[in-house]
Amino acid sequence: MKYKTQGTCSQEIEVELKDGVIDSVSFIGGCNGNLQGISALVKGMKPQEAIARLKGIRCGMKPTSCPDQLARALESMI
Repeated sequence: MKYKTQGTCSQEIEVELKDGVIDSVSFIGGCNGNLQGISALVKGMKPQEAIARLKGIRCGMKPTSCPDQLARALESMI
């Protein structure tokens, strides 16, 4: 699934679920190293766990962040 982000440096997140767990996450744009790290950390995790850990994280004064946008993408998938 492709998810268009809002309010972040990344423009889009591609998420794949397999057998009820996160199989892959790819961010388009944003801070490449950090986003690769987030993607690697959530791989193999159940979407609900990732949502609980990432939802509400802010980036500076912004009301959202790339991790928060990933949580929103996962919410829209489940």
